[in-house]
Amino acid sequence: MQKIGVREIVEFVLQSGDLNNSLPSYNSAKNGSRIHRKIQKKYPQSYQSEYFLEHEIKINNKKYLLNGRADGVLFTKNHVLIEEIKTSDLDFNEIPENKMNLYWGQLQAYASIIFSENNNIDSIDLKLTYVRTPEEEITEKIKSYKKSEAQTFLDQLIKEYSQWLALKDKMLVERNTSVKNLKFPFKDYRPGQYEFAKMVYKSVISKKHLFAEAPTGTGKTISTLFPAIKAFSSNYIQKIFYLTAKQSTRIVAENAINLLKNNGLKLRSITLTAKEKITFPEEKDLTPDQNPYMIGYYDRLKPALKDILENNHQITKNVIEIYAKKHKIDPFEFSLDISLFCDVIIGDYNYLFDPVVHLQRFFEVENDDYFFLIDEAHNLVDRSRDMYSTEINDSETKNALEKINEIKNQKKLINEINNLLAIFENYNDKLDDNSEINYELPNSKLSKTINKIITLIRKLIRKKAKSKEELDDDILQFFFNCLHYQKINDLYGENYRTRIIKKDNHLIINLFCINPSPFINGTLELGRGSILFSATLSPIKYYQEMLGNNPDSLQFQINSPFNPNNNQIIIDSSINTKFNNRDQSINNIILSIKYMIQKKGNYLIFIPSINYLNKIYEAFNKKYPNIRIIKQTSEMNEIDRSNFINNFKEYPSESLVGFALLGGIFSEGIDLQKSRLIGVGIVGVGLPAMNPENNLIRDYFDQQKKPGFSYAYQLPGINNVFQAAGRLIRTDDDKGIILLMDERFIQNRYKQLFPYHWKNILITRNKNNLSKIITKFWN
Repeated sequence: MQKIGVREIVEFVLQSGDLNNSLPSYNSAKNGSRIHRKIQKKYPQSYQSEYFLEHEIKINNKKYLLNGRADGVLFTKNHVLIEEIKTSDLDFNEIPENKMNLYWGQLQAYASIIFSENNNIDSIDLKLTYVRTPEEEITEKIKSYKKSEAQTFLDQLIKEYSQWLALKDKMLVERNTSVKNLKFPFKDYRPGQYEFAKMVYKSVISKKHLFAEAPTGTGKTISTLFPAIKAFSSNYIQKIFYLTAKQSTRIVAENAINLLKNNGLKLRSITLTAKEKITFPEEKDLTPDQNPYMIGYYDRLKPALKDILENNHQITKNVIEIYAKKHKIDPFEFSLDISLFCDVIIGDYNYLFDPVVHLQRFFEVENDDYFFLIDEAHNLVDRSRDMYSTEINDSETKNALEKINEIKNQKKLINEINNLLAIFENYNDKLDDNSEINYELPNSKLSKTINKIITLIRKLIRKKAKSKEELDDDILQFFFNCLHYQKINDLYGENYRTRIIKKDNHLIINLFCINPSPFINGTLELGRGSILFSATLSPIKYYQEMLGNNPDSLQFQINSPFNPNNNQIIIDSSINTKFNNRDQSINNIILSIKYMIQKKGNYLIFIPSINYLNKIYEAFNKKYPNIRIIKQTSEMNEIDRSNFINNFKEYPSESLVGFALLGGIFSEGIDLQKSRLIGVGIVGVGLPAMNPENNLIRDYFDQQKKPGFSYAYQLPGINNVFQAAGRLIRTDDDKGIILLMDERFIQNRYKQLFPYHWKNILITRNKNNLSKIITKFWN
């Protein structure tokens, strides 16, 4: 039986007014839970906290379970009390009426369930306990609620919601009918593709996490989306979240959905876009109470939702903007509200994994109706480290202090910021410039000081809001940095290190998440299962460990569908690119590149650092001035990137050699098919630069009896190599050379990591032999 949450139905039916009516609350989850427990402990033992309520209702002649969880319920002999605890930084008398209606509506809905399940109860006391933070000033309001009132309220709630359930049911029937009849959109499966799709479907059924390596050309996007969508018809799942690291892969997912749509699929999909990229230009300098797209937002939301859902199946950024303009509502918030009605949600990793900005409307509790497709999963290791790390620095602290000094009556706040600066100064005396120290535990004095600063700035924000004044951007940025620090500090455990960094005579205190795996596991468990897939996920065991370390996860590797004879991999083992030998290696490298490009065409050479790249580029240009060359620079905007790629034209009249950064913007996510690219050269094994951060990763895993150097340096580096090599063979018609320039590629510790589909490999230390191999291949 389908479930409807009390909060969902109350908020959807009763929500009205402006978008800015959400109350400012800067509590951490930890502090919010503490406040709840503190209040709940005041009651006798008969008080039941986090009380679960459930009742069967009928809407549109269909049965549903209405359920929810009240903060507390107290049953005595002749009396029932239901309590909801709410927190924000506003005074109680400042809470907008439309927000207060939601609070009481939630309590009324809970009471309706208790009345329905208990015929002998005629009245219930509804208690709203409001905690104004950060002072924790408590206001309590109690209303007596009659059974007759409850029935009228519930009937009205159901009547209003029934039209939306009717629309939802109509879309559900339409979706499931189309899914049952949906065929694979191509005449034949590619080699291994059917087996991959079966593994995806098996993972949905068995509630598993699957790690899959699917090389370019295997059709990994359709191989994951198609079976997951087919699972809709059996009601195993109700929502698919397709999450990626890059805009380009989101477009690929949209194209796959469109392909299935042209094959008869009828479901609602939406692509979520970052707020700064979808907000209308005319909104950007306006506060919420000045913004016409936010004023009265909820009064216009339901007609807008009905309009867009009844007239569109594939909801992209452009579609959202058209309907947001039409109904004069904020496009970003509109997209989030639309997503509640969608079957497939496409977006960035952070919508699921980021502890600060994840979609709370979906991911506060576990839900077996959700299934996660994580594309380009090799990127998630570093991305999740960033998401679960944070830092605070002395520069922004001093900037904030300077602005706060201009505000009257802020002595306490100024004192606490000076205490924070004293902590920075203490570390400053211990460190030489451009050096760092690290600790296993965070600085407790620093944490307490930041908590006090947050409390005092919250009071300042409230004071400014009352007088309709805006707080300086430097103060707000400092405040949000402190909040983020507090959030991550609450997560701090043995998988963290505290880094104190002195750089250019400025201090940075960094909480560095070395191993994000426990957080990834907890997040993935919010759904029924997941597929974590990439063209380069070798070795899979490493990624299983770093992305959840779930012992029951499955793994699958699919071979490349392309003819291995279309691609010659050559290892030039005469080249030593170790850091101390780089200058001496340059002449050898440019000679190998010259032999490589003997056939007219377009080539890409990937080099592990900008400095090394510039030296090789200059040397090549000096020795071979008649060969056309281009290079990646350290500061390229989107136009520069497009211009770089557009140089690689089909059937060129002269050879082109492009020099790019290994692990950079051109080493993955670009698609140069057929004659647009016929050769890829890779200098070095891709090892990241030796630095304190990577050394912390190495040392941590060494202590865990794991191969620390491999986890910190070798495996991230070799993945960059695999990604760069993957730029070459993109279709059945592509042919070309991959030249690996480093003696380490012939060592077993690297050869054993080579992808399964790397079959056609030759090794040479001799340039004449290199020339013969290349000539033979092209002949």
